[in-house]
Amino acid sequence: MARISVFFWGLIALVTGIWFMSDTLWVSPFAYFPFRKVFVQYSGILAVFMMSAALVLALRLRLLERWLGGLDKVYRVHKWLGIGALVLATLHWWWAQGSKWMVGWGWLEKPARRGAGQELAGIETWLRSQRGLAETLGEWAFYIVALLIVLALVKAFPYHLFRKTHKLLAVAFLPLAWHSFILMNFDYWADPIGWLTFLVVVAGSVAAVLLLLGWPSRARQVSGEVVSVHHYPGLRVFECLVRVEDGWQGHQPGQFAFVTSDPRDGPHPYTIASDWDPQTRFLKFVVKELGDHTRLASAKVCQGMPVTVEGPYGAFNFEDDSLTQIWVGGGIGITPFIARMNYLARHPDHRTVYLFHTTEDVNEEALDKLRADAEAAGVNLIIRRSKAEGRLTAQDIRDAVPDWQQASLWFCGPVKFASAVFGQFRKWGVPARRMHREFFDMR
Repeated sequence: MARISVFFWGLIALVTGIWFMSDTLWVSPFAYFPFRKVFVQYSGILAVFMMSAALVLALRLRLLERWLGGLDKVYRVHKWLGIGALVLATLHWWWAQGSKWMVGWGWLEKPARRGAGQELAGIETWLRSQRGLAETLGEWAFYIVALLIVLALVKAFPYHLFRKTHKLLAVAFLPLAWHSFILMNFDYWADPIGWLTFLVVVAGSVAAVLLLLGWPSRARQVSGEVVSVHHYPGLRVFECLVRVEDGWQGHQPGQFAFVTSDPRDGPHPYTIASDWDPQTRFLKFVVKELGDHTRLASAKVCQGMPVTVEGPYGAFNFEDDSLTQIWVGGGIGITPFIARMNYLARHPDHRTVYLFHTTEDVNEEALDKLRADAEAAGVNLIIRRSKAEGRLTAQDIRDAVPDWQQASLWFCGPVKFASAVFGQFRKWGVPARRMHREFFDMR
């Protein structure tokens, strides 16, 4: 969590600091319109920085994924940047457009125009000639971007529609990039903020074009075929075994992949619930019907169906120096731990592992498989049937693990459950570097 906070707030601090080298918000004497002039510049530049960074993160670059601690963390920052850009762009729009309305309504008095200044020449003349078009394009692009970001934040908005509409943000960014390029204060071009803004606008535009061309998915995508499908009645869960072709380079237990079973529905992220064996080339996915996409997949996916698999992604890989590990899998969050147990069955290590699995829905066949996996891996398994036995708490975990103070905590499950467990362990003095969480939230 620390790295993604550093990335987000560090970007804001960096842009703000460089901008303050060229301008200031503390205009003197202070008045509405002088402040408006500088704030519109600052908010517009910071908003375009955030949107550009969000687009670059959407490329799923390995370097950024490693630095931020996994693709789930990358998308977390991507989401924060989208929200931040929306807030700043709204403020930018209101101070630019709303001020004109307030003058028309008689709420503000527009300052008198100054006399004609020195005659403009060269590039500045051309930039001034493009201002009207840039303002119009920027305004309409803002309306589109605002709508698309709001839709992305509404969980009730169907996933397949979210995937298609969210891609339009890359299209909308291009006129916003032009808007920023044309309307940036010309004096900034002589300062670091001007050149940095130019580089960021270019980077965001390149990323937007690559996203529209589908570059991220094509770069790490292989074909596969569904070998078997098994449903677990009562759990609303199905298990799918996929054999991938030679392009798949393997994965670590705990990583996930984007799977496309129907091109019309697009890719969807699923944790890989198996260890990698290059001889069989099988990937197992355990999928719960949580939304419109997974409900359709449960009905559609069948033996022999061709699929494409993109990945692997994620850094939830159980690598640390703790001699004791505590694993907590809430509901379908058990999947990365299944993969790790498959790995430990073939590659035992010296750690002591306690796996807590809490579930509301119960299927004895699934639980028997989990018990068998835990026994083969030498993992201490504690199953909590929450409807009958009550919810698992941090105190329950502490009571069951003798050396919990020296253990690392690995969690995958519901957000509220994670917040409660992590919050309590922090109060007990467990350092953040020993607590690991899979966000697994791509919108």
